[in-house]
Amino acid sequence: MPAKVKKQKFTMLFDWFDQGGDGLLTQDDFRAMGDLFSGLAGEDDRENASAMREAFEEWWRVLLAHGDADGDGRISRKEFLDVMEVNVTAPEHFGSAVLAIADALMRALDTNGDGELSQDEYVRMYSALGIPPEHSGDAFRRLDRDGNGAISHEEFRAAITEFYLSTDENAPGNWLIGPIE
Repeated sequence: MPAKVKKQKFTMLFDWFDQGGDGLLTQDDFRAMGDLFSGLAGEDDRENASAMREAFEEWWRVLLAHGDADGDGRISRKEFLDVMEVNVTAPEHFGSAVLAIADALMRALDTNGDGELSQDEYVRMYSALGIPPEHSGDAFRRLDRDGNGAISHEEFRAAITEFYLSTDENAPGNWLIGPIE
């Protein structure tokens, strides 16, 4: 069951990242994701917008260097699932690719600067990233681990880490982009 949970999450992620809808990941897909995420930053927030774009570029470099088994400059679903498990989630890459996006996203979404995401800020993120909004309320409740009505930076990082690293099918972080299917 544990391997199945991660495969389900990474399959959802692949489908989300495949912005071109062609069943392959390309640098253009990752640039589109970088643009999608950086669009959540305010016009004057170039630092976080740039950090998100750069982190998606780093993620793409890791995928290409470690996952492009056939050398065609594209990542298939199988290549993605393999590289996510072995390389992207490895400590030497996880921080610079995945957590860098999470940290910049958190700073950009925290519009009032209180170090937390309100439910409104979280729902806005869900909608802007193209994640089905019907799941945002449930996800918010699960990720707000202390029940204070906000998701702290620590809770957000914990959710990101659980989504990518946990094999527990009941981990709250699994709801990061909606329920695992």
